[in-house]
Amino acid sequence: MKKKRIIIGSRSSKLALIYAQKVKDKIVQNTNFNDDEIIIKKISTKGDQVQDIRLSEVGGKGLFSKNIEKELQEKKIDIAVHALKDMPALETNGLRAETFLERNDPREILITNEKKKLKELKANSIIGTSSYRREFQIKKIRNDFNCKLIRGNVDTRIKKLNDGLYDAIILSYAGVKSLMMDDKITEIFSTQEIIPSAGQGIIVAQCCEQDNEIISLLDKINHKETCLRAHAERYVLKVLEGDCETAVGVHAMIKGDELTLEAELFSLDGSERFYEKKTSKIDDAKKLGKHLGELLKKKSNNSYKN
Repeated sequence: MKKKRIIIGSRSSKLALIYAQKVKDKIVQNTNFNDDEIIIKKISTKGDQVQDIRLSEVGGKGLFSKNIEKELQEKKIDIAVHALKDMPALETNGLRAETFLERNDPREILITNEKKKLKELKANSIIGTSSYRREFQIKKIRNDFNCKLIRGNVDTRIKKLNDGLYDAIILSYAGVKSLMMDDKITEIFSTQEIIPSAGQGIIVAQCCEQDNEIISLLDKINHKETCLRAHAERYVLKVLEGDCETAVGVHAMIKGDELTLEAELFSLDGSERFYEKKTSKIDDAKKLGKHLGELLKKKSNNSYKN
């Protein structure tokens, strides 16, 4: 018997609600549920509440997903919607995160007040980022910058830039584009210049492992190519046990029946960079991610021993 209604759980930020709406729209387009039968429920997360320190200092990426997952486990919602890059590498027992919408642009972007590109900024400029990965990547391009922690949603970060607290900020293109704030962008970096975080630009829909009706429904909106790319990237993180303190960039591309995976891992202080790039058949996406993760782990372990 068909459920009378579906409740989708989401963070309450403007961007998160846009992502939840995309999942809702896809369900309406591809199933016999109509718009009125699907409700989006706003859920407050600790990641949204704690704005002045690094996530790694108060519990890591799970701060954006834990409260939403709890509501899923308690059956207060039927589907949880997350930005995949905000989810911990290891899945929560009893929950299934196997449905991915078609990937948004995974690249990184720069916003500056004076419309200056990264290489045009003056020495000792203050760059706002909440990510060690971005900090180390930027310093590989120019080591004369000062990277300073910035937290909050896109609007909040741009306001802090406009208030003169930073000379530039780095954000994901997917978020800025979804908010239709493309006019703010000063520079777009290729994925070769700055390798994104695993899953960047991907929206994931999560449900309970035993909820066969919801699983069947979500299977209808799953984007196969994005699913393969997501698994390859996430398996690198699983091996590296990646979270906020692990500075890892991972990006998968598909051409024909081949998947190319590129990944980098930085040492804890950012002084060393370990890099790998491999190609395999798309059916071996998970295996390739695991293999690349193991190669990076071995390289970094050997470096620490020497």
